[in-house]
Amino acid sequence: MNTCLSRNLIIALTAATALATLTSCSDSADAAKSAGGEQITVAGAAVTEDTALHDALPDAIKKSGTVRVATDVPYAPFEMFVAEGEPELTGLDYDLGQALGAKLGVKFDFAPQKFDGIVPAIQAGKFDAAMSAMTDNKERQAVVDFVDYSVSGSGIMVAKGNPEKITTLDDLCGKKAAVQAATNQLDLLKNHEAKCKAAGRGEIDIQTFPKDSDAQLALRSGKVVAQVQTKPAAGWTAKTADGGNAFQVVDDPAAAGGYGASPNGIAVSKKLPQLSDAIHKALQALIDDGTVTKIFDKYGVASIAVKEATKNAAVD
Repeated sequence: MNTCLSRNLIIALTAATALATLTSCSDSADAAKSAGGEQITVAGAAVTEDTALHDALPDAIKKSGTVRVATDVPYAPFEMFVAEGEPELTGLDYDLGQALGAKLGVKFDFAPQKFDGIVPAIQAGKFDAAMSAMTDNKERQAVVDFVDYSVSGSGIMVAKGNPEKITTLDDLCGKKAAVQAATNQLDLLKNHEAKCKAAGRGEIDIQTFPKDSDAQLALRSGKVVAQVQTKPAAGWTAKTADGGNAFQVVDDPAAAGGYGASPNGIAVSKKLPQLSDAIHKALQALIDDGTVTKIFDKYGVASIAVKEATKNAAVD
């Protein structure tokens, strides 16, 4: 997650649509284990244990059979509760964790933790790792290692069918666009106005709203031609609102993960280099066999998935 964005923005945006669709997500780790307990199905993909990767895990984790994973819930579509008031989890990170656990032959045991306390809790040995849409950056790399699985930034959501034929930020020049106040997305639109002027086109008519849900309403009612928000939030909203019939996301080939995209990763304790290496290899195996694509597509955010697993990819 971009550290400049409040997690509450996406929580507010997706609360209504997420609750309406969580039942359909309850197959998260569709967790139908085989008789031998060595295979599960996640997002329609069968995942089988790799014994070599299991053997490469730290002895303590092999002995316990568990990787202790911190996560801050809810933050749709990455981590959510299946039902309000119930502890069962779902979401992209949860599904990916179950797939990684199956590949490694251990359980990824998720436990809620306030976001700002996640890294300190890993340092203190309370958790082995974290999966919480966490932005990989150099500051965090000083205390944890990252295995990067997505790259995400800001995206454009339009009405279903894209009646205004919006394909890039340039197409917002001279048009009305909705955005939540005091966000990176507002800064993005303001900065892009200079390009509109340089191209001899009208300025973007930026319509700011106190909440993302208000901006979404403006798009729904036709008062604006697009809404700019984080690409994961846009993808999840387009996937779930009105059964996927209200909105769609613009995929600019020049910014597949979104504008101003940065890597997000699984944070792993620096005391467990064998674990980060094993997760890295397991993630690549899940990319290669198509499991990762299926998981990301389930949540409407296939475009932010990496094609190659990396470690500590952030350079600033």
